[in-house]
Amino acid sequence: MNDVRVPILMYHAVSDRPNEATRALSVTPKAFAGQMAAIAGRGLTPVTTAELAAHWRSGRPLPARPVLVTFDDGYEGVHRHALPVLAAHGFPATVFVSTGWLRGPHDNGGAPDTMLDWDQVRELAGAGVEIGGHSHSHPQLDRLDEDRLRSELILCKEIVSDLLGTVPASFAYPYGYSSRRVREAVRETGYAQALAVGNGLARRAQGPYALRRVTVRRSTSAADFARLVEGRSLARVFARDRALTKGYAVVRRARQAARPTGRPRD
Repeated sequence: MNDVRVPILMYHAVSDRPNEATRALSVTPKAFAGQMAAIAGRGLTPVTTAELAAHWRSGRPLPARPVLVTFDDGYEGVHRHALPVLAAHGFPATVFVSTGWLRGPHDNGGAPDTMLDWDQVRELAGAGVEIGGHSHSHPQLDRLDEDRLRSELILCKEIVSDLLGTVPASFAYPYGYSSRRVREAVRETGYAQALAVGNGLARRAQGPYALRRVTVRRSTSAADFARLVEGRSLARVFARDRALTKGYAVVRRARQAARPTGRPRD
């Protein structure tokens, strides 16, 4: 079972009224409830990011038909709308928080929408939700110099550790961007595993610091969601995403090449 392919679902905001910055990557509470019911109805077994990686690291078999439910950034609707649904099904999940965006003592004012506060994060953790790191200010990590990169990773980890009393074991790259240098820095910071995007199924062969996820968004239909959790027709579901990704990759490489010499270019 170590070659099993696992759907890791990537959510962001869960809201009926998200702002324009988060709308496309949000889902409504009604849609989220229906998607979790679909997971239950198909007999899938949700696990956390840490649990998946631990199984693959040790070689132990995974539970039957595993699936991961993950949330990026730390939007308030994860507590208000998603948590009651997860609790009703007894589903674990992972929330990756950008610590500078959360309401509280480390808020840097850059959040794109209403975010969790730390009491809500503690309630999520107490309900069995894994809290992972997602950097401090949500930059494109692969474009940072070494000092700023390390600062983003370490500050996020230290804030989560201080305010929750537990050290985060899992990380998700902002925007899904990473590089060999970034992945090495994440490992050296002490994270045991990290998630990218890629819009494909996760496999052990990807390694613990480059596990792929599939995007769930406002436009994801019930039929498309069924394809995601069953791993069917992903190339068709994400054809537009992949075309846009290839185009933007060219733009990012051109910007990187134009940067002054002496700064990282990997």
